Amino acid sequence: MGDAFSEKTLSPMLIGASAEPFDKPGYIYELKLDGERGLAYVDREGVELRNKRNMRMLRKFPELGGLHRLVRERCILDGEYVALVDGKPDYGQVQRRSLMNNEFRIDLHRRQVPISFVAFDILYLGDRLLTHLPLLERKALLERTVEESEELAISRYLESGGRGLFAAAKERKLEGIVAKRRESLYHPGKRTTDWVKIKNLQDDDYIVLGYIEKAEGVVSLVLGQLAQTGMRYCGHVTLGISDEAFARICQLPPVDPPFCPVPPGNERARWLEPRLVCTVQYLVKSESGSLRHAVFKALRPDKEPEDCRAE
Repeated sequence: MGDAFSEKTLSPMLIGASAEPFDKPGYIYELKLDGERGLAYVDREGVELRNKRNMRMLRKFPELGGLHRLVRERCILDGEYVALVDGKPDYGQVQRRSLMNNEFRIDLHRRQVPISFVAFDILYLGDRLLTHLPLLERKALLERTVEESEELAISRYLESGGRGLFAAAKERKLEGIVAKRRESLYHPGKRTTDWVKIKNLQDDDYIVLGYIEKAEGVVSLVLGQLAQTGMRYCGHVTLGISDEAFARICQLPPVDPPFCPVPPGNERARWLEPRLVCTVQYLVKSESGSLRHAVFKALRPDKEPEDCRAE
């Protein structure tokens, strides 16, 4: 087996369960940050940033190029790329930067809305992989390895009081919290029920399947998720045609409908190759998966359609 630091092919472990707020022995609790997941490969020579799809991100986030000066040993950090706006994480700003390619625009945005890396796990230290160690042991190593700054922070956690932390997140209109088993091991690229999301703002990821033209410069995106029986129809969300996201969506190649028969109300839909993922906030999700009071949040270039699976 090769060296994980040299190969740089690790994938983040994923949350595999959701729940209502709880307090249980054997868990720790930390804030769920509204950012973009990523891994940082850091040694004395420099830093290599990757996103969840293992795409290189340092060119997008050049302000993080000095992270190697803030760690004591060669390491791989798991965390979140975060932009703070009015003191709260704003995924939209991270997404804007992720989609930029022009160096002048990246530099301008960097000065206006700097990106930070918030580390909540350490997967490798010195010359050894740490994924076989319990979570709290990894957390202790993380705290001894990283020196915090404006560019690099460590995610704080509580060993009890999950309901209280959730109440505080809800009061501040944050995304929610994550509960993790204290003894959980790290399984790269796998979904695990050892990590549980507890959301204040209800949202989910959907595959963009097509759109229906509406009046007054808006379209209705057709949404789907993968289920055991194939693609599941999940309703619609409205998007303005002047939105940057629609400019990317309408460039997708046309395809035949992914449903037979086509769900009622979608007879005029323009069906597109299912390449793009978006996050949608909603008030209620029906048993069939359709959404009430849905609001388009953002495209997720860091996620694959295969990640969008119906619960």
